[in-house]
Amino acid sequence: MTKPRIGTFLSVVLTLLVVYALVKWGIPALSREVTSLPFPLPVPGTLMFFYMMLTIIALFLIVTFSDEGLNDFLRPVKKLLRGGYTKILRAVVLTAIPAVIGWQVYEITVPKVEVPSSLRIQHPSSNFPKSFEDKKNPIASLTAADVDAFIEQAKANEVQFIAQVQEDIDHWLEEVDPEHVLEFFPQGSMKKLLTEIAAGEVNRETAKAALSEKNLFEGRALYAMNCRACHGDSVAGDGPMADGFKLRPINFTDNGTIETIVEGYTFWRVSNGGPGLPAEATPWDSAMPEWKLSLAEEQRWRIIQAEYDLAQKTPRIPESH
Repeated sequence: MTKPRIGTFLSVVLTLLVVYALVKWGIPALSREVTSLPFPLPVPGTLMFFYMMLTIIALFLIVTFSDEGLNDFLRPVKKLLRGGYTKILRAVVLTAIPAVIGWQVYEITVPKVEVPSSLRIQHPSSNFPKSFEDKKNPIASLTAADVDAFIEQAKANEVQFIAQVQEDIDHWLEEVDPEHVLEFFPQGSMKKLLTEIAAGEVNRETAKAALSEKNLFEGRALYAMNCRACHGDSVAGDGPMADGFKLRPINFTDNGTIETIVEGYTFWRVSNGGPGLPAEATPWDSAMPEWKLSLAEEQRWRIIQAEYDLAQKTPRIPESH
């Protein structure tokens, strides 16, 4: 007994439906499992369009690869047009297709009366702890002890990096085999520091600038791993996932954002994410996670330093100062 065969036309239709379902609902569901976030990561409409167009192009190439494949695809279409599936079905299909297309065109072009967009409260702060107002970024506010420790590490060629970048640096060391690990930074203050180490006289200001350069590198790496998807390479709120949100991520390069708040508030906001916002922030619709649940305090401060640097902004000085 032969098994019933699924024709080319039905295979194409089913493939399109499966791909659409996977992109529309499968990827967001999988993202929730992978990231352990309480919400799925949406697929932007532009990305959905790309996936579907690539699928259609691939199916077109498969169907038209041979005359047999094309004929097999067109067979049910021709049979329908000739009334082979009954004239009633032909009439229904030929009426429904232009009706659906016309309805879609109408929906796109007709003026709509919509509820005004939710106003965004930029910096809700009713539950912002007073103790955070005077907080200083310990990564950016280097102490003499921090600089001295870094000088000793640099002289001994035993500079420590955060775990997130250490593996890449180790691979670089194996491939290049440099005389000093800080040659990973080919210019700027780090290059000047290496010259001074070779000469046997290290200037503290040079070492401080080099340590800041190292900290910024690590902060940018953490930013790229955790924040870039939404806030973008330029921290302008234009990351690859930005279009998937009702309200786009904040543009840090805007003069009315992180430059108007103290560092302590930025730290509190990053730590608590969307779920930690006060009542007056509703409807905020912020999808930012509670980073305090997955990032250590030091990591959050490193990211904040990198954000201010990438945006070329400085935090507001507290009123008490």
